[in-house]
Amino acid sequence: MFGCLVAGRLVQTDAVQVASDKFVFNLADFENVNHVVVFMLGTVPFPAGMGGAVYFSFPDPGSGAPVWQLLGFITNDKPSAIFKISGLKAGEGGAHPFGLMASVSPSVAQVGVSVEALDQLAQQIPVSSAAVSTVDTFMQFTQKMLDSLYNFASSFALSQAQMTPNPTETFIPSSCILKWYENFQRRMAQNPNFWKN
Repeated sequence: MFGCLVAGRLVQTDAVQVASDKFVFNLADFENVNHVVVFMLGTVPFPAGMGGAVYFSFPDPGSGAPVWQLLGFITNDKPSAIFKISGLKAGEGGAHPFGLMASVSPSVAQVGVSVEALDQLAQQIPVSSAAVSTVDTFMQFTQKMLDSLYNFASSFALSQAQMTPNPTETFIPSSCILKWYENFQRRMAQNPNFWKN
């Protein structure tokens, strides 16, 4: 019913069914994995009103027991999702539906899919670091970049009285940088993808 994909590796469709509504993929060499894609194969849909909560578990080096972290969801309407796992931290997690399963090995992590009611899925909160970049995070990055450029350029500001003649140096008025900064912000607010044109 499910598949799992890591870039540069073969697609995994060999999920181990650990309960009637729970499936687990083993993910070897997880330290070198940045993102994982979990998807429905398209052969069997979820029953009406059901979806799949996608979890990730590191083997806990201390106790050996895995701690599961909710990454997100897949449903009949959204049959695939990509999750960032490189920013997750071992040992952090909350309640999970898989119980205390024995870890396969210290270098193998697990991706689990738990079939649950859609209204239950809507109440659960995935770990924020698993979300893949969105326009909002791109907008935040762009704002920080603009602020950094303006602050950096402003740190070199001199009044005309402080300037010493230097024929090899080109000076740009800070008002020019400020105007560019304001124009770029305005255009980003109107269309975050304007720079792709």
